[in-house]
Amino acid sequence: MKIHRCIVHALGALSLVAGQALAQGYPAGPVRVIVPFPPGGGVDSMGRFLSQKLYDSLGETFPIENRSGANGNIGTELAAKSPKDGYTLLFTGAGLVTNPSLYTKVPYDPVRDFEAISLVALAPNVLVVHP
Repeated sequence: MKIHRCIVHALGALSLVAGQALAQGYPAGPVRVIVPFPPGGGVDSMGRFLSQKLYDSLGETFPIENRSGANGNIGTELAAKSPKDGYTLLFTGAGLVTNPSLYTKVPYDPVRDFEAISLVALAPNVLVVHP
């Protein structure tokens, strides 16, 4: 239930952005959505769901491009090096901000190279062991 509420809130926030974007004629073409994980996972599924909702709202395609590897670093680097014109979105998870502490060198700066748009979902995790 919590995830559904998060999706509704995220879509509401995106619709506000979309309303402003429509006044400016955005998007004038397809918007590339990079998912730095393989197809079928949680991030990919949520990205596909959101891309469909953006298409429904804005009338332009938001094709998903999966670029997996290195715990998301490959796709994230591709997004960081893309033109900063609003036609490339990165749909990612916590690896965006945790990878710089896990790897000696990452090909992007999570603060400088990206602008956050919205939190889409929360996925609680639990660690359990046998007593």
